[in-house]
Amino acid sequence: MATVVYVHGNGNKVRAELLKAQWDQALFGRDMGAKSVMAYWASLRYPQPLPDTEFDEIDQQPAAVEEDLVPGEESVASSEVHPLELQAEARTEAHREMGGEEGVDEEPAELDPWLQDMAFHADALVEGENASALAPGVEALPLPRSVRVAIFRALVKVTFKDVYAYFFGGFADAMRDVLRKAIAQTDGPLIVVSHSLGTIIAYDVLREETLRGREVPLFVTVGSPLAVQEVQDLVVRPLLVPSGVAAWRNVADARDLVALDSTIRPEYDPERLCADFLVVNNSNNHHGIREYLSTAPIRDAVTPFLP
Repeated sequence: MATVVYVHGNGNKVRAELLKAQWDQALFGRDMGAKSVMAYWASLRYPQPLPDTEFDEIDQQPAAVEEDLVPGEESVASSEVHPLELQAEARTEAHREMGGEEGVDEEPAELDPWLQDMAFHADALVEGENASALAPGVEALPLPRSVRVAIFRALVKVTFKDVYAYFFGGFADAMRDVLRKAIAQTDGPLIVVSHSLGTIIAYDVLREETLRGREVPLFVTVGSPLAVQEVQDLVVRPLLVPSGVAAWRNVADARDLVALDSTIRPEYDPERLCADFLVVNNSNNHHGIREYLSTAPIRDAVTPFLP
């Protein structure tokens, strides 16, 4: 019998038991008991969980930024930063990085338009705006990897504090360890269902050598940034389907700004194990987990493993 392992996304959450129950209800329509577990890493970043609340209020928008959660970094409330200020900060990071990059003598013409698109996309996501009027996608900037990482660092620093903490703030191993421990509590095949930042954590853990022999009939990523070049620069490489995964199903709403690029199939080898699905997620910012879990491409794939 398979066990479903959930990995939640960015921001603070309700207590672990309630969050698991909410995901169970959204995906299966009932409490799954020991057949599902939640890899709950929010407590690493937030001293107190959110108050018990209705599911509609969970994962709709990024949680409010809490101060002093990233060691050694000045905290900046994303709601106070205009996209053009964000663009300027990212530009400064890029120039600093390009100063030490051999072969990069001057700022490329593509830099400012790309930064502006990324900055306004990030701002729209934080504010919960409808993305339908925004650019349909943002192409990877044609700069060296170290420069792209510097720009990405500046962008996530003032938008998604948990993403920044994972990649640059020293929290990665602790977040991964939560998932490692959740997996260690299970026997038999795993169905991994992950959301947003949780898809990054899940991917990195499933790529670890210690899990090479673990059977994962299905890996589900929803609202995932794993197809975005600036994220791919930072996750475990080369870009491969984790060795134990028999099928990887990636689900996104085209308006979901976290999933700026919604197709993982062309990026991860072998592509025959990957499948991308576009769905309608009518939550406030088209990123809500309840709406994703209730879609047919996820339910139809997961429920047969847990009759």
